[in-house]
Amino acid sequence: MLRNILTYGTIAGLIIGTAMSAMTIAMSGNPASPLGMVVGYLTMLVALSAVFLGIKRHRDVDQGGVIKFWPAFGIGVAMSAIAGLFYVLAWEATMATTGIDFAGDYSAALIEQQKAKGVSPETLAKFVADMESFKTQYANPLYRLPMTFSEIFPVGILVSLVSAGLLRNSRFLPARG
Repeated sequence: MLRNILTYGTIAGLIIGTAMSAMTIAMSGNPASPLGMVVGYLTMLVALSAVFLGIKRHRDVDQGGVIKFWPAFGIGVAMSAIAGLFYVLAWEATMATTGIDFAGDYSAALIEQQKAKGVSPETLAKFVADMESFKTQYANPLYRLPMTFSEIFPVGILVSLVSAGLLRNSRFLPARG
């Protein structure tokens, strides 16, 4: 079981880590867009399909074609945690090797959006102060690392829930003899 968790968690992590690094480098200097977020979360779903495959393999090979919901969910969460660690490491490596100032670029883009909306000078001043606070917090790894992990882990929990719910039924995609 541990081998399956490590194998499929690593596969998911390598897929999402590589894709996220490539997208970050390609989008460097461009403000975050809703399309980029959609592509990012769809990539997470594709990568985390390895969680489904890992649970199915455990059910079919190790458990004789039967698995209960909670063990399947636990395995999925463990795989998602491994994938999340790879995601965090890939983000940190991308930021370190490229010198991308995510917090600065993100803050500047949000400030420009507020200016374009025509908010009052007082509201804008408070927003700029909030963005400066964000940049200071984001520079701290104890803030940044859990924040990065929290981007992918809820998606992993959702994939684990759906996978465990589907695969607890031994007639759903049964093992081939």
